[in-house]
Amino acid sequence: MAPQLAYIGLGNMGSVRDLQYRKQEESVSTGPTNPDPQGMAKNLVEKGNLSKPLILYNRTLSTAEELANKLGGEGKAIVAKSVEDVVAKSDIIFTCLSNDKAILSVMEAALKGEVKGKLFVDNSTVHPDTTDTLNKKATEAGAEFVASPVFGAPAMAQNGQLVCVLAGPAHLVEKVKPYTKGVMGRENIDFSGETPGKASLMKLLGNTFILQMVETLGEGHTAAEKTGLGVDNMHTFVQTMFPGPFTAYSGRMLSGDYYTRDTPQFSAENARKDAKHALALADKAGAKMRAVELVDQHLEVVQKQKGEKGDIAGVYGAIRMEAGLPYENQK
Repeated sequence: MAPQLAYIGLGNMGSVRDLQYRKQEESVSTGPTNPDPQGMAKNLVEKGNLSKPLILYNRTLSTAEELANKLGGEGKAIVAKSVEDVVAKSDIIFTCLSNDKAILSVMEAALKGEVKGKLFVDNSTVHPDTTDTLNKKATEAGAEFVASPVFGAPAMAQNGQLVCVLAGPAHLVEKVKPYTKGVMGRENIDFSGETPGKASLMKLLGNTFILQMVETLGEGHTAAEKTGLGVDNMHTFVQTMFPGPFTAYSGRMLSGDYYTRDTPQFSAENARKDAKHALALADKAGAKMRAVELVDQHLEVVQKQKGEKGDIAGVYGAIRMEAGLPYENQK
């Protein structure tokens, strides 16, 4: 019998983009960012060969209801009223929450009922210790667990082009693979047989590459403006030498997208969460990540300037302020 799938935690979609860079941003990845669970749920419905409607749950029920309607209504997706309701009706439950506290809370509720033989697949970006705790709690309750954080911007999630990082018992990872490469993602990073926390470690250290990339771009564009080279000339260099995420983030900076969007593409809050987790992991192992420390300082400025709307690309604005320029580059 085909398994019943569910998705818990649907976040938000949608943003306002500057027309000058819209085509560019939608055509290339901006690298590892906040997961877009709505895009992942969409591809499970459209490409996952499901024989039953996908069950959706979000704390804000209207978000789940809106997505269910977009996906085609009851024949494609249905909405559950509670976490407990989702788990009772499902065999494989995907979860994607914004931080460690949120996923721990959801799993506490999920494990209250009968969960023997049910498989939980967590797409959240959290500390490896949190992931291993989730695994321990799930298995002690009789359930199964696989960690599967993802790399990729919202546009990649919508297009099924994520990179999925899988870790857990090999036979359980095999149960998840039919829904990763070719459905939600374009490729897997496979840690079959490793502890689930290994996937979270990969995700966090991978995200530090994006943190440092944004710092490099912000410094480069600020120096280009102050020295008279000009940001457009610097953007041309970036386009020529570093197509892909570098170019996409460069475009977001120059367009002013980093301070005009209503919903952050990669929130400063979550970026700082990832940075602090990575720094703690490195410190525990006796390593230093000086560049990540610097990015975290700039992200703190972004939060002070924009609050919940603060986006990781706002690091550019923070660096501009250090150089005596305004946070907003288009004012």
